[in-house]
Amino acid sequence: MSTPQVRVIAGDSAQEDRRDENRLQEQKTLVEVEHLKKYFPIRGGFFSHAVGSVRAVDDVTFDIRQGETFGLVGESGCGKSTLGRVILRLQEPTAGIVRFDGVDLTRLRPRQMRKMRQQMQIIFQDPFGSLNPRFTIGDIIAEPLVVHGVAKGREIEERVAELMRLVGLDPSRRNHYPHEFSGGQRQRVGIARALALNPKFIVADEAVSALDVSVQSQVINLLSDLQDELGLTYLFIAHGLNVVRHISDRVGVMYLGKLAEIAETDEIFGHAAHPYTAALLSAMPVPNPHRKRERIVLQGEVPSPAHPPQGCRFHTRCPFAQQRCREEEPQMREISAGHWVACHFPMGDVA
Repeated sequence: MSTPQVRVIAGDSAQEDRRDENRLQEQKTLVEVEHLKKYFPIRGGFFSHAVGSVRAVDDVTFDIRQGETFGLVGESGCGKSTLGRVILRLQEPTAGIVRFDGVDLTRLRPRQMRKMRQQMQIIFQDPFGSLNPRFTIGDIIAEPLVVHGVAKGREIEERVAELMRLVGLDPSRRNHYPHEFSGGQRQRVGIARALALNPKFIVADEAVSALDVSVQSQVINLLSDLQDELGLTYLFIAHGLNVVRHISDRVGVMYLGKLAEIAETDEIFGHAAHPYTAALLSAMPVPNPHRKRERIVLQGEVPSPAHPPQGCRFHTRCPFAQQRCREEEPQMREISAGHWVACHFPMGDVA
């Protein structure tokens, strides 16, 4: 698979790096996640009693700064999408705290949460399944405005036309249905719907994974432009590392319900500290046919989240695991400025 192409603007890279660093330092924290858990009960027996639980998200802590894109990566089934939905309270957390702009979302009543949802939206993975096939495109984009009662009549029509132009769609097609659009166009409809209420924060849940590579680059560029224009903050969930590298300011790597590593994007891709992160990076395709990357091959299958291993959850597949890894669960620790890792023996410290 080829790497999506994104626009590159020429300039003084050192000056741009300093500007970006200063910008991030000045940003306030918009989303705070503390010890968040989401367990799904496993039921069995005649009376369907709970006999266990699937630990989809298990004690996750991180934050997202206002105006940044926080990329979240990991293998399928690691809990990425569940984490995004629990942050928005589309699924109720089992334990933990989620603060949005200083407000603890886990303590809000349904009516209070409904009002808060105007500031938080989601772009779903499936650009067709997430759209009602019986609604026209105009009705789909207008639905948040109607549900929240923020506009009516002519105001809705004007807002829908404005949103369609904003995402690169022709407003004259507002009476067409989803099946009349391509996959990339349908995802643009989903983006327009997410923008309808002028949110501050958007969870992009595998928003480009179902699209062709050439279309992925268009949607990534659109999301970047919208962020600059509207001051949006993204949680960008994906399994494609190349995509995450292009759009993210910081990256969190997730494995079996837990965060393994968090760092600035360049730091993650240049100095991965967790063996799992290093293994993911080693599997990335290299566009130069004359350049080879040393692969870190992981043995075995991902353990069940219903019965995670004792100690480090990655030790059953880690080529550098030692006895301590099998007995003691590693805690997140900062190994350099802004670089956090949950590993007893980070890359470079392996004996």
